[in-house]
Amino acid sequence: MSSAAQSTPGLGPQEPLWRPGPDRIARAQVTRFQSWAAGRFGAPAADPAGPLASYQALHTWSVREPERFWQAVAEWFDVRFATPYDSVLADASMPGAVWFPGATLNYAEHALRSAEDASRAGEAALLHLDERHEIQEISWAELRRQVASLAAQLRGMGVTPGDRVSGYLPNIPQAVVALLATAAVGAVWTSCAPDFGARSVLDRFQQVEPVVLFAVDGYRYGGKEHDRTQIVAELRRELPTVRAVVHIPLLGNPAPDGALEWSALTGGDPEPVYEQVPFEHPLWVLYSSGTTGLPKAIVQSQGGILIEHLKQTGLHMDLGPGDRFFWYTSTGWMMWNFLVSGLLAGSTVVLYDGSPGYPETGAQWQVAERTGTTVFGTSAAYVMACRKAGVAPARDYDLSSVQCIATTGSPLPPDGFRWIHDAVKEDVWLASVSGGTDVCSCFAGGVPTLPVYIGELQAPCLGTDLQAWDPNGKPLVDEVGELIVAQPMPSMPLRFWNDPDGSRYRESYFEMFPGAWRHGDWITITSRGTVIIHGRSDSTLNRQGVRMGSADIYEVVERLPEVRESLVIGIEQPDGGYWMPLFVQLTQGAALDDGLRDRIKQAIRSELSPRHVPDEIIAVPGVPHTLTGKRIEVPVKRLLQGTPLDKAVNPGSVDDIGLLRYYEKMAADRRTQG
Repeated sequence: MSSAAQSTPGLGPQEPLWRPGPDRIARAQVTRFQSWAAGRFGAPAADPAGPLASYQALHTWSVREPERFWQAVAEWFDVRFATPYDSVLADASMPGAVWFPGATLNYAEHALRSAEDASRAGEAALLHLDERHEIQEISWAELRRQVASLAAQLRGMGVTPGDRVSGYLPNIPQAVVALLATAAVGAVWTSCAPDFGARSVLDRFQQVEPVVLFAVDGYRYGGKEHDRTQIVAELRRELPTVRAVVHIPLLGNPAPDGALEWSALTGGDPEPVYEQVPFEHPLWVLYSSGTTGLPKAIVQSQGGILIEHLKQTGLHMDLGPGDRFFWYTSTGWMMWNFLVSGLLAGSTVVLYDGSPGYPETGAQWQVAERTGTTVFGTSAAYVMACRKAGVAPARDYDLSSVQCIATTGSPLPPDGFRWIHDAVKEDVWLASVSGGTDVCSCFAGGVPTLPVYIGELQAPCLGTDLQAWDPNGKPLVDEVGELIVAQPMPSMPLRFWNDPDGSRYRESYFEMFPGAWRHGDWITITSRGTVIIHGRSDSTLNRQGVRMGSADIYEVVERLPEVRESLVIGIEQPDGGYWMPLFVQLTQGAALDDGLRDRIKQAIRSELSPRHVPDEIIAVPGVPHTLTGKRIEVPVKRLLQGTPLDKAVNPGSVDDIGLLRYYEKMAADRRTQG
């Protein structure tokens, strides 16, 4: 794992792959914000040495003077406080920071502000298309009307602030309307994508006890229709708190008994009513799986998400009313919530529902072409798949409107940077970003005024005190360390659901370094201020940006009578790929033949999701444990990555060192075989 800056033929190690021109720097919102904040809040003025020095000075100010910085963000973006705040940051402890106490506001009101502008009301707020590529356009005025109608209906159902509203929905306009209507009422949104099986959904929704369920009858993916009526029926049976089910007939099936029709709830034309809630009132619950137990139900606030996403979309992505913002995502991933927040910037949000590579690998580039996308977000895995498949976007698609290509989900390898520059567009801003569901935002990523270096993220984000620490809590430069956020961010979780004493929340982020957020990634902060992400420093599975819990997989696999115990590991590959093997210890007399492999995969696919299906299933003589009986995941991951046994684990802490030697030998054999 090298912390050195990457180099490429034709470029010296200090030469950027891309550099913004003077006009782009001058008109960037972050440039104008810095000039304004310098005059009003004492921020450092632009540095004569250039954009890099200017940004670094602004970033330093943003973390040293967090109250001034976040107040400046609130004023720059004209956050509407129905009641004023008493202070910006009343308590800066982590966890437990208190932001903007006394303030009330509403996220949905801000998301729909463009509809209030008569000159913009008829413009597109949403563009939607699926694999058939027929574009549906929803104007700002129409989106506002549907949200107001649905919010009034939710109130009529007795939904009150703090109630949970759930969606089993794909990436379609109805999901956006339902989210915004929920926020308008002051209720708490939560969603899962319809490729999730019933168990995965129930493990999430049962925790938060929703009172309303929005659900489709099915979805289209990979050229096929997938009926979900039986799954929805199971959800209804197993969610006793649900008082109303709203049917969205994506495949044209009739509403099940007792369900309400979507069209009946969104046909009205009332004036919108936005419940003014405290800054720290819950907005939504996201889910991020750890290595044990149920997925973490992460609660984030209306005000915290609002102000963080205004900063991120406006200052870092440079989004504005003239942009069309497309990110390939699903409602089961935080990037969907982030995509919806493109509305905060007044941008047109592009919703695509379908396979990332159907009918051919270049499908996402075609979506960008057809919709006139200006900011296109995708996964690093998709970029590398296009490169491997020989896709030629510059040749095959008109991408003249695309100004920025953003990637996340996993580190984009150097070859991915080169491929975008060579095969997509030479003069395009490449914003590789890294963050997490846990904050629904980025820790490091794009800055429109800075150069792009191969294999590196441009900079830590404003207001994010990002550091790399060694095991003793010492900050590192040009060395690999733990990703640490040393000061609170407004979008950090309020709490986890059903974690009354906060113990699970503290254990997740603050146990290793009390008072500092440890995210679980390896990073390098370079001496020139860029950031390199090296992958997970813990055993959480992270496939295409979606974090999954190994415990979910164990529960399903070990129900099969042939499987005594199992171990699943996710390993970031040097070429940007991700290898996720499942090791199974079989019961006596069982054999791992094709039939058992198929049954294991089918069980995982149907109970969890296709994303959970391992790349390989390998029979092993046993699963190693700690002396207290916990499965050993991180040391096995390190062995498979080539770490020597004596450096991967303390031999005195495991129940059977011979088993670990078995995995070490397996890893060596695999490397020898190439």
